[in-house]
Order: sequence, then C-alpha cells, then structure tokens
Amino acid sequence: AVLNDETYKKNGFKVGGKVAADYLGAHASHISVPWKFVYPVPENVSTRTAAAGVLQALTAYTFFEEAYKVKKDDKILVHTVAGGLGLLMAQLGRARGAIVIGTTSTPQKAELAKQNGAEHVILYKDEDTVARVLEITNGEGVEGVFDGVGKDTQPDVQARFDNNFKLIKRKGTLVSVGNASGPVEPFSPIRLVEKNVVLLRPTMTNYTYTAEEAFYYGKKVFELIGDGTLTINIFKEYPFTADG
Repeated sequence: AVLNDETYKKNGFKVGGKVAADYLGAHASHISVPWKFVYPVPENVSTRTAAAGVLQALTAYTFFEEAYKVKKDDKILVHTVAGGLGLLMAQLGRARGAIVIGTTSTPQKAELAKQNGAEHVILYKDEDTVARVLEITNGEGVEGVFDGVGKDTQPDVQARFDNNFKLIKRKGTLVSVGNASGPVEPFSPIRLVEKNVVLLRPTMTNYTYTAEEAFYYGKKVFELIGDGTLTINIFKEYPFTADG
C-alpha cells in the first residue's frame, strides 16, 4: 500500500538518497522512521545543512503560512529575533517584503538580526518595546506578533506578555511560538476583545500532520534553502557520542 501511495511516490525516495527526518529519537546512528516524517533533501543542500535546519525552517515557514500568513508590507514583531528560529523568521519576512521588527538583548545580537533581515531591532533591556513599536508603525501597531519567550523569568512576567496587546494592531494575530521561559500565565479570553486579536499557540507538527502536508512544506522549505532565500546559521558542531 505504501509503495502505491501517490504522495510517497512524489517524494522520490531511493536507496542512497539524502533525507532529513523530523522524529523523536533521530539523534542516533540508525533509525527507523515512518516515511511521512522523512523529507527528501535536494542535491544542492548538504545533509549538514538539512539536519541543522529542518525543524526550525519548517516551523518558520508553516507559522508564516498558517498561524499568520505574512504578506508584503506587513509589519511584524519577532521576539528573540537573534535566535535560530528568529533569524529564519527575519529572513523569510524580508523575502516576502514585510517589515520585520525584532527584540533582542545585546547590540551584537541586534547586528546579527539586521544582517538576517530585521529592519528594526529593539534592545528590550534598554528600550520601551511598546513605545518603539508604536513609533516605528506610526501608532498603528503590528499585524503579527511571534512570541517565543512565553513566561518571562523577571518580576514583571505577565506585563511583558501583556505588552503584546498594546503594540498589536486591531484584528492583529498574536502567535505564541514557544515556551523558552515557561508557559504564559492563564488569562481570560476577554483580553482579546479590545482589538479583536487572534491568539494561537500552534506546533509545526500539526501543520505537517498528513503525508500531503509534510511533502508540500518540506518541498517548499528545501527549495528556499537551496536557492539561498533561507540561510541556516550553524553555531557549533558537537561530536556524536553516547556520553552524557
């Protein structure tokens, strides 16, 4: 049945072919993985780049397509923009003609974010993020916010997340990307009423759930990596050992 599946055929799997797998337990010398979690890697993309980029690139692309579809001239805010996912979101936003505003902690990280496509970078430790975003957007706010911080570790934890509601545009979309510092504290849905804000906490795997979705997004992502639209920044390589 698998060999006759049309989506399976489209993948063009072959013995000796390059693939990337997004699957729990993939950090091993040999793995057995259901085929729908395996992505063919084109000849112009190395397995090194594919391994480093498959998870974050798929996340960035699916979130920019389905959580909030980023379009030309959109103004979007990406928190922690100098991280691996943030840099890819900045690159993808730039490629789509959006104005990418980012937040980060140091001037060095801000420069890296700008090199990767962020037009404006706010040093959140030194600047008022809400005031700067409203200044940049002429008081309108941003169409989309991508917040991967979640629960802050500072005393003003809830105030930081709540600030997203102050800087987002009416009918804007707030995407809670992750929980780097823990999950956001619970709050009432009535909080969304003031501006008719759309709030999501998606996961990439629910956008690549079916074989057809995985094939579609995998093909798109590796095309963008292959043509240089997305650059995978590899911070460091670690030896593959069984040591703890």
